[in-house]
Amino acid sequence: MAERGKSERDLVERLALAAVGVVALTAERLEELAGELSERGGMRRDEARQLLEDSVSRWRGDATRLGERAGEGLAGVARQLGLVTREDFDELELRVAQLEHRLRLLERPRAVPPA
Repeated sequence: MAERGKSERDLVERLALAAVGVVALTAERLEELAGELSERGGMRRDEARQLLEDSVSRWRGDATRLGERAGEGLAGVARQLGLVTREDFDELELRVAQLEHRLRLLERPRAVPPA
């Protein structure tokens, strides 16, 4: 189990770094890379640019899905450990506040109705 967690953590770290790199990849840099690819790879500049744009789009999607999966995995671990989520805590806090309010209303001295 520990080995699996380590490999998943490594994968998450690598994908997170890739995602940061993708976000930092500007349109200007894409153009530069497309030029280099077209010179070295023997393809047209517009083909190279399209290839890079497709790759960036796919990497961004992968990074988003990875983030979602990591969040789901972490929530599952928290449930297994019996930890309370922030949402559960907020809901319980609201319920306690409502009960305290009702209790104060019940404890308040009632006015005696005139006879």
